[in-house]
Amino acid sequence: MSPGSARGLPSIERVSWRLATQQPIRKEGYIKELIHEEFGDGIMSAINFRLDVSRVPDPAGDRVVVTLDGKFLPYQW
Repeated sequence: MSPGSARGLPSIERVSWRLATQQPIRKEGYIKELIHEEFGDGIMSAINFRLDVSRVPDPAGDRVVVTLDGKFLPYQW
């Protein structure tokens, strides 16, 4: 049984489930607010975009680092 199916929700693959539960997706605009705080009003480009996944050794167990790398585009009002 995959996460969600016990509650009548659609089945979700385990890695996708972990990413969804670890990120504050339910709080709309969370990442947007962090971008605005750091860069000002604008967005992260999804056209000029890179995703990187890397491993970091750790005595308690290797760590997974996921990096979203997009060009900042200031709003043009």
